[in-house]
Amino acid sequence: MKIHFILNDPPYGTERCYNALRLAQTMLKGEDAPEITVFLMADAVICAKAGQATPDGYYNTERMIKAVARKARVYLCGTCMDARGLADGELVEGTQRSTMPELAELTLAADKVLVF
Repeated sequence: MKIHFILNDPPYGTERCYNALRLAQTMLKGEDAPEITVFLMADAVICAKAGQATPDGYYNTERMIKAVARKARVYLCGTCMDARGLADGELVEGTQRSTMPELAELTLAADKVLVF
């Protein structure tokens, strides 16, 4: 099964990205783990910024993205990155800049699409 996550919200301030990444991590733990792709757009691209410093005991989307990227593909909207001044060199390892046509392909190829 192919599951595609689309995240839109900022990494902090709401818990949508946190919950989406938790769900993706949990799905990837099973023996019959699905093929997962994650596409970050709008303010969610900041989830994949390297070097995040969060208070002790608080979730950190950089660490969560790293964990997901070990077993899944993680893409970021290039236009959204540019609008927020996020350069390719600032991204968490295992993530990559992408495009709207690629998002369309991933969405059409998925069995399920989850939007957060």
